[in-house]
Amino acid sequence: MSSHHLSVDDFFLRLADLFETTRTADHGSVFLTQKRLSHGPSTSSPSSPPSESHNNLPESLFADLHPAAPLPVLMRATNGKMKEDKADKVKLSTVVMPDRLEGFYARYAEIWKAGMGGLRKRDRSGRKKKKAGKRKVGDGEKKI
Repeated sequence: MSSHHLSVDDFFLRLADLFETTRTADHGSVFLTQKRLSHGPSTSSPSSPPSESHNNLPESLFADLHPAAPLPVLMRATNGKMKEDKADKVKLSTVVMPDRLEGFYARYAEIWKAGMGGLRKRDRSGRKKKKAGKRKVGDGEKKI
């Protein structure tokens, strides 16, 4: 994946397009992931000396558990195309700063709900027929 991240507005536009193309296709998936962005020049490690924790491990090993300032969040979306359709794979990512998370999540939820509302439910009728067929064959009797 390239290191270029979209602006938040571009991310939302392309995410809505991704949901729309998935909805109009015969089948498909959209994968949404998020994680905090804990590396890079914007983050700094605490300047306090390493102290020993109850496990005799220095706390400096786990400095990212208690950051000095809130960390940005990396948001990703993909259509999940794998090896066979690698040319058709769509990868989107953006970085959201901590002070803008609340507004981001409000807009993200709107787009997510709109995208999910247009998707069709999976056809599981074949699965139900197969399960019903197994019940008729067995009818509770054990084979010896």
